[in-house]
Amino acid sequence: MTKVAVIGAGPMGLAAAYELAKQGKQVDVYEFDDRIGGMSAHFDFNGMNIERFYHFVCGQDQPLFDLLDELDMRDKLHWVDTKMGYFYNGQLHKWGDPFSLLTFPHLDLISKLRYGAHMFFSSKRKKDQWKDLDSIDAVNWLKKGGGNKSYKILWERLFKLKFHHYTDNLSAAWIWARIRRMGQSRRSIFQEQLGYIEDGSETLLNRLQQEIKNNGGRVLLQTPVSQVISDKNNNVIGIKVNNEEINYDQVISTIPLQYVPKLIPQLPEKNLTQYQQVQNIGVVCLLFKLKKAVTPNFWLNISDENFEIPGVIEMSNLRPLPEHTLYVPYYMPQSLDKFKWSDQQFIDEAHVYLKKLNPELTDADFIDTHVSRYAFAQPICQPDFAHHLPPMRSDITGLFIADTSYYYPEDRSISESIHLGKRLAEMTSL
Repeated sequence: MTKVAVIGAGPMGLAAAYELAKQGKQVDVYEFDDRIGGMSAHFDFNGMNIERFYHFVCGQDQPLFDLLDELDMRDKLHWVDTKMGYFYNGQLHKWGDPFSLLTFPHLDLISKLRYGAHMFFSSKRKKDQWKDLDSIDAVNWLKKGGGNKSYKILWERLFKLKFHHYTDNLSAAWIWARIRRMGQSRRSIFQEQLGYIEDGSETLLNRLQQEIKNNGGRVLLQTPVSQVISDKNNNVIGIKVNNEEINYDQVISTIPLQYVPKLIPQLPEKNLTQYQQVQNIGVVCLLFKLKKAVTPNFWLNISDENFEIPGVIEMSNLRPLPEHTLYVPYYMPQSLDKFKWSDQQFIDEAHVYLKKLNPELTDADFIDTHVSRYAFAQPICQPDFAHHLPPMRSDITGLFIADTSYYYPEDRSISESIHLGKRLAEMTSL
């Protein structure tokens, strides 16, 4: 029986292991953390079981739907009519439909029409029609399509707070895919509709873990892999865990690419350099429990000079939770001094922002706060990004390497993790 080690128990690693186990292979999943899930992992928020980082489902997440059907779990997926808002110039505006755009007071009619048409036609592009955008930078593409004024008001601040000094070197194809994913998740041009998995991502991830175990596999937590071992003929022969060498016929790595050079230093120098050159944005994500809603929106973009966050995600406006629950993400490179702030510094600043979003909030409305950090939350995809990545099938026979960078041009999602995990498993049999 073929033995396979999967490094990383996030959605991609679990999806790959699930497929491998179905193929009849002996699979062991190795995870550094004390729980499965990666960025989709849950934690106990003082009695509330919830993801450390926000997740939601869009209407085009077909790989997720297919897996839920296969596991007879489609009834765990629920759809909700959601609202989107825009906070600009000290005011909260409705957003996400033609009427909201036309009544937005900070753009002239021509700018509104150009922006609306650009977003509409971008969302209607087919998923595979992105190659002509691949070598174009996103800022110029957005300015050309929607106009300079709409970019200045609606995009510039968001890009600065999300991508920082990488803003002027982002792939238009990558930004388009994000626009398309949200644009395709609508019942009509007037109504956005998003989904959630009952009780959160853990419902699916726990089921995948159980299916792996049912097929003879193992998921080993708090068991980091220190090295992938290959022989003199460039064939993978196993891994090293706690100074012990364990033999495997194949290895799949799904951890962030930044860890690969240390994990597999015997890879060709060209590939090691490529992995090292992939840039990432970290995130400090605050989760608040409140006595009242901040806004009626699920997603609120913030393009206001007085805020240092690009938006907030009010999860309790999507899925039922015991208290009003809201994520406040700070995206930034680890190199910024602010990334080293204490949790309390972030909490204090976010308190001020939430009160500005809803002046009716008082200190008594804040029940609880939790801060999570992730160093490699978002790969930065420059034009022609895919050409800068090594193949997933490495030069070492039997070794396969991928992380969320390989979703390109698609954005991070559990659905894309499932898709890529399945693809990695299929590659082991080719």
